[in-house]
Amino acid sequence: MMEIKTIDKPDERRDFPRGHLEAVHLTGLDFAVATFEPGWRWTESVGPIAGTDSCEVHHNGVMVQGRMRIRMDDGAESEVGPGDVFVCPPGHDAWVVGDEQVIVYDFAGGMATEYAKAKG
Repeated sequence: MMEIKTIDKPDERRDFPRGHLEAVHLTGLDFAVATFEPGWRWTESVGPIAGTDSCEVHHNGVMVQGRMRIRMDDGAESEVGPGDVFVCPPGHDAWVVGDEQVIVYDFAGGMATEYAKAKG
């Protein structure tokens, strides 16, 4: 069965300080569009919601707009910008670089289903 949905009408939206996430759920694909405002940092905006010291969600993403710095728990760091396709395993912090809003498309599934939800 073919399924088609538009990101203009997400199945759900989760707001958090300095950002929000919109998710579309299809059979075999949970897709997320995350928007982060300048000043957003995972440890400050999402960490208190998640209840963990670092982000424990795996990301397969495409950076659509803006720049983001990612620091792994082992200290490795990198920056992603528009047009970059990236894989980021659990155990990291991230923050917006500069004054431009960041928009990320994430295909890994965990962002759409788990990100910015309180651990229950």
